[in-house]
Amino acid sequence: MRRLLQLFSRRAMFSDGEIDLVLSNEEVADEACGIDDGYVFYIYKAKTRKYAGYVSLRLGESGGLYYLGHIGYRVEEEFRGNGYAGKACKLLIPLMQRLQLSSVVITTNPENTPSRKTCEKLGCILERIAPVPREYRAICAGATLKCRYIWKIPLAHDEA
Repeated sequence: MRRLLQLFSRRAMFSDGEIDLVLSNEEVADEACGIDDGYVFYIYKAKTRKYAGYVSLRLGESGGLYYLGHIGYRVEEEFRGNGYAGKACKLLIPLMQRLQLSSVVITTNPENTPSRKTCEKLGCILERIAPVPREYRAICAGATLKCRYIWKIPLAHDEA
């Protein structure tokens, strides 16, 4: 969180007018998973400020992150179908640009059609469907397969 507060104002928040991302106090770094640092943002419906889910950005490279991915998201059931996961990911582009990330991985279970559609709408490329080794299944909620999508982050002067 230290880096983020240096990059943005103390009230780090991103908005597109429909949803707001508000930085949480949750700790993302997890040495056991190979997550060096990261950020969790709560997704709120902009006008009502009703909690709609979260999006996280995990920084690092490791076996665990190979299967977890750099970006994770969850949208609460009543808000699903509005594209909030994809919109939240897009709102993170300026942060990822400032962190000089040229690409990130988003993983999902093969049967999670809405998440796969989110990745496709973002322009992610399906790298492969990877079998999850036993030692990583616990951090992947028991999943035995993960779709690995690569999302190329536009350069700061490109259109998002």
